[in-house]
Amino acid sequence: MGFLTGIKRIFTWWDGQTLGTQLWTWRKGTKVGEDANGNIFYTFGDRRWVIYNGDIEASRISPDWHGWLHHTYDETPTERPFEHKSWELPHTPNFTGTPQAYAPAGSIRRTQPAPRSDYEAWTPE
Repeated sequence: MGFLTGIKRIFTWWDGQTLGTQLWTWRKGTKVGEDANGNIFYTFGDRRWVIYNGDIEASRISPDWHGWLHHTYDETPTERPFEHKSWELPHTPNFTGTPQAYAPAGSIRRTQPAPRSDYEAWTPE
């Protein structure tokens, strides 16, 4: 690890865990589980936290683990898995701001916008 990388880890959180979080997790954290994305969940007393695998994006955490992180559920999803309904879709993260973001048919973000037959441009006389 280079000098600048070390300094960056002390002060920033958006590229991964900070050095302080890593030390706290190493000394005090008890691993309680891991989700399908590879995010690892820890606890110490009443504190609960996650170390993300990859992008630091809260929407990458499934509703099961989100409920545990926010003290909605006492048991982890590994201890007491949710019963998912047959109509439920698998969890997906928020794609806003990414190439996978939803773009409706007439959006200029599409490579080939759909032709508009419901709009007629106004031209002055």
